Amino acid sequence: MNDLLTTKQLQDLLKIDRTTVYRMLKDGRLAGVKVGNQWRFPRADVEAQLMGDSFTGAEVTPQTDSPVFSTEVIPLNCIQSIQNMFAEMAGVGSVTTAPDGEPLTEISNCCHFCNLILSSESGRQACIASWRKLAKQSEYRPNFVNCHAGLQYARARIEMNGQLEAMIIAGQFYAQPPDTGEEEARVQHLANKHGLDAQELAEAVQNLPVLDQHKQARIGTWLESVAHTFEEIGHERADMMNRLRNIAEMSKF
Repeated sequence: MNDLLTTKQLQDLLKIDRTTVYRMLKDGRLAGVKVGNQWRFPRADVEAQLMGDSFTGAEVTPQTDSPVFSTEVIPLNCIQSIQNMFAEMAGVGSVTTAPDGEPLTEISNCCHFCNLILSSESGRQACIASWRKLAKQSEYRPNFVNCHAGLQYARARIEMNGQLEAMIIAGQFYAQPPDTGEEEARVQHLANKHGLDAQELAEAVQNLPVLDQHKQARIGTWLESVAHTFEEIGHERADMMNRLRNIAEMSKF
């Protein structure tokens, strides 16, 4: 076993986090074997990587007991509290969703304009469809795009062992001051489509913030940090729960 490294030893040697380890396992850049419920990594492969060589690309044993993103692994009250803090500090709206766009949390710091849209069932479904599209983005890092209502939003991926389990989304702002005529037409269209009061919607849109590229970049970085925090909490809690289950099984004998 001296020729095999633990996940923690690998993280320390390569200066990467646990999530990156699982991503490398998934895409074949890292070869690993299972010893009980834990991954182990050939020391020779890791040393070759440190010397600038590539990993051997050997077949990776699939992890059958990968933790999934669930309220059991990460309680929703924990997610909500962190999300609330992030949204307030960043000055944007934020929500955590499943990959299909269905919200897992309440929207934090939601603006009045978006609250009006969401008050309509058709508007809510349009928002979910916009969130769902974010899961299909080819870019891995957050990339701000327009939602169905014309506002900017982006997502950070929340993965468990390399699998997309959820997304944390931030947005509800303009990237630049909108054209007055285009904004009026868009608001009228949204009001007609979702059965909303056009005047109230027009008044609400006037309070939407405009964030420059520098602020957007900062929000994108914060968004990734929050997603990684959720991932780390999930992995730690899943490991703890597995140990508790093993103890419970042992106590039966």
